Amino acid sequence: MRAYVYLAIAILAEVIATSSLKATAEFTRPLPSILVVAGYATAFYCLTLSLRSIPVGIAYALWSGLGIVLVATAGYVLYRQKLDAPALLGMAMILGGCLVINLFSKSSAH
Repeated sequence: MRAYVYLAIAILAEVIATSSLKATAEFTRPLPSILVVAGYATAFYCLTLSLRSIPVGIAYALWSGLGIVLVATAGYVLYRQKLDAPALLGMAMILGGCLVINLFSKSSAH
């Protein structure tokens, strides 16, 4: 269970870092730039901790899949970036894949 806490922290840190990239204005603004670097450092560190008991393929699938959905949602909320029907359908499929992995795969560590 601890591995999934680390993975959740990694996902959230990556989402914060990626969502902050636009605010850095090409790394000319110090505070958002620090947030990006700290976020990615935290994300990768926690991802490595989660790999103690979660297979790398499963961890990466969850990290990238949930990250895509959460970053797209953050872009919609923070930057008013529109999501059309195909984008929403694709993200629903990604979430469905994450659920299948966690609920039915014997490869993931529970």
